[in-house]
Amino acid sequence: MAQHDAGRVADWNGQSGERWIAHQARLDARLAVFGQAAVEAAAPAAGERALDVGCGTGASSFALAARVGAGGEVLGVDISEPLIARARALAPQDTPVLFRVADASSAELPEGAFDILFSRFGVMFFDDPPGAFAHMRRALKPRGRVAFVCWRGAAENDWVRLPMDAIKAIVPPTAPPDPEAPGPFSFGDHGRVDRILTAAGFTDIAIAPFDVSVPFGEGATRDAAIADAVKMTFEVGPLSRALAAQPDDIRARASAAVRAAFAGCPGERSVMINGATWIVTARNPAT
Repeated sequence: MAQHDAGRVADWNGQSGERWIAHQARLDARLAVFGQAAVEAAAPAAGERALDVGCGTGASSFALAARVGAGGEVLGVDISEPLIARARALAPQDTPVLFRVADASSAELPEGAFDILFSRFGVMFFDDPPGAFAHMRRALKPRGRVAFVCWRGAAENDWVRLPMDAIKAIVPPTAPPDPEAPGPFSFGDHGRVDRILTAAGFTDIAIAPFDVSVPFGEGATRDAAIADAVKMTFEVGPLSRALAAQPDDIRARASAAVRAAFAGCPGERSVMINGATWIVTARNPAT
């Protein structure tokens, strides 16, 4: 557990893990387009072995398994026991996937065993990213490849920007975090990502923007979709944490402000928001 502080591990084995599982199907559906772009960048081939870092409830692991087939293997690792339990429960019969509760940045991994090091939004939380990637690189075969998708900055992602901007006048903002502190947006600077992977020993590093509009709220009517989007922000993500200790009147004002923000988004029976990511690829040197 050297690379994850105890608080983060406890959170993903507690409240955050429970919230993710409660909304698992919807969250996986929303993130599917990003995961698929990363899978395409990884280009898994039949018979290959892949390590899926921060695999969550297994959606990305299953996508990789469909490409490597019965002759291949996918190992999905995550620090959250509840998420791994759900992944095992969701695994189709005879799918070549194994799941393990582990911190990929420090766990014992078979040396030179994998063709692909993959992640869908699971590599931005290491306390020592160069050390974590150097450790994981040892599990790759020579010329093995890396492919992952990570968020760009919070200001570029509507799922954070819209609700948090909406409550600025209602809930005083806290001091902005260190942009390089472990968290969902710590890889927002592509130059930093390049430096991390270079320091970890990778070559052929490529970092490309991948932006897409996704439905954040859905419903039978436009009003229902907006209400659904507001409900999601209150239950999952930074807004839920910002309002956790606030009294009911503040939460009611925040709800109205967030609703107004989402009302400005396009969509008929949905609230369409922009997601901004990097698709990152690299290789393990030949020797």
